[in-house]
Amino acid sequence: MSVHKVIDVKRVTTHTLQAMKEAGEKIAMLTAYDYSMARILDAGGADVLLVGDSASNVMAGHETTLPITLDQMIYHAASVVRGVQRALVIVDLPFGTYQGDSKMALKSSIRIMKESGAHAVKLEGGQEVADSIRRILSAGIPVMGHLGLTPQSIYKFGTYTVRAKQEAEARRLLKDSKMLDELGCFGMVLEKIPAELARRVSESVDIPTIGIGGGAYCDGQVLVTQDMLGITKDFHPRFLRRYAELFDVIRSATESYVTDVKAGDFPNDKEQY
Repeated sequence: MSVHKVIDVKRVTTHTLQAMKEAGEKIAMLTAYDYSMARILDAGGADVLLVGDSASNVMAGHETTLPITLDQMIYHAASVVRGVQRALVIVDLPFGTYQGDSKMALKSSIRIMKESGAHAVKLEGGQEVADSIRRILSAGIPVMGHLGLTPQSIYKFGTYTVRAKQEAEARRLLKDSKMLDELGCFGMVLEKIPAELARRVSESVDIPTIGIGGGAYCDGQVLVTQDMLGITKDFHPRFLRRYAELFDVIRSATESYVTDVKAGDFPNDKEQY
């Protein structure tokens, strides 16, 4: 495996990501929804923090990403931005804020940029959201695309299974990926598609591809932080690698705290004034 020079910058920008793709350096992206976690992930070297609409699931406990509102996304994004010194912060446009209405898409994106201080927006879909992408880009707002499994369309798909396994859907995804590139998106997420298709996309577009269940050929990878850290326990897709088991660690610490409080052991003489 070849060794590539790591691009060292004080602040990651969309230009940095493009340079990373061209240099063959993989892009490391994670989700973030709050100030404290954003500080840790930024200090850990994450290149990109995605304020994902997955906050609807992992922060609010909803079954899907659909319920989260624009106001809630802005709140999470502003919290993340305050915790970041180096990483690029991208914010998902939530369901209902861009589909079928390019003027609303622009208005939603402007609110995110002005009120949160984030650096870019992300939205799901291909040809059907082209007008929204064009209008957002016309205001100078960077846009990341999202193809493959698009969770906001879960009720249309009816399942979270792998997308684009059939040739017709694969051709459509390839066409959409080239369209996103030509429109001027700075990158795209490829979610839960065959690795070989992700390779074809990554090689056929000039902009970076970020995989989540898209295999090793993508230009970068993203995971939901709570999944990666083992805070969530009931989610076991093939693409997920757990780097910690914090559910167990936090539960154990909580049990110890409860035991000490109930036994009168906390606080002790050194822990009071």
